[in-house]
Amino acid sequence: MRKSHPVRRAVLAGAATVSGIVLLLSLKPASDPGAGPAAGGAAPPVAAQSPQRGRGAGAGTLTGDAAQTQYGPVQVRVTVSEGRVTGAEAVQAPRGGQSDRITADAVPRLNRAAVTAGTADIDAVSGATYTSAGYRKSLQSALDKAAAAAGPAGPAGQESSGSGSGEGGRGAGGAGQGTQVLTGDAAQTQYGPVQVRVTVSGGRITGAEALQAPRGGRSDQVTADAVPRLNRAAVTAGTADIDAVSGATYTSAGYKQSLQSALDRAGG
Repeated sequence: MRKSHPVRRAVLAGAATVSGIVLLLSLKPASDPGAGPAAGGAAPPVAAQSPQRGRGAGAGTLTGDAAQTQYGPVQVRVTVSEGRVTGAEAVQAPRGGQSDRITADAVPRLNRAAVTAGTADIDAVSGATYTSAGYRKSLQSALDKAAAAAGPAGPAGQESSGSGSGEGGRGAGGAGQGTQVLTGDAAQTQYGPVQVRVTVSGGRITGAEALQAPRGGRSDQVTADAVPRLNRAAVTAGTADIDAVSGATYTSAGYKQSLQSALDRAGG
């Protein structure tokens, strides 16, 4: 029987020790749990940023002031993205009795109209005159907030200091003046004041609205019918030379007078 040589046993024992150390090192985690992500790995998630909460760059969700009507308040909330109205809803509307049916019919139509028009210059829904008027008022309030959040191009209702000139007060100013929001003087009529605000961009009227118009009694219906038509006519014509609405002679005359006043400011 051969006896193992002492030197050989020592060599074998040393080799076994080295193998064990290598095995232990190979089992160590490849990365430290507390270290940053490896190159090419996914970074840890951060809190999601909702686009509806943003208020800069013409984006966000804005709620207009509640507009009081004969049948209850109307309040509108809009979603604006990249300067465009992408959603509209009524967070308050008349309720109870016949108002439930009217609201259920009118509000969805008003919501769609707001998105399509992108302004508060939308037609009243037949049979929902008061709700429509309140909706437009609250919608304009929301759009004003959206414009303010995006950073207005210049003070509203003030004369432009640009060098462009109008065409005898009939045009909307020079193309190099950017976007302006201009408010005309209130024109007094037999049934109450009419005051118009216009938005002018690139020398063109891109929006028009009546800040004041005759109210009370039959004037409510006349205003609800005439003002949206006058607003559209102002944008289409680009001047104050627009036709009077039949049955709203005084309101039309006051509208044109105030509109011309606004356009005179745009002309600088």
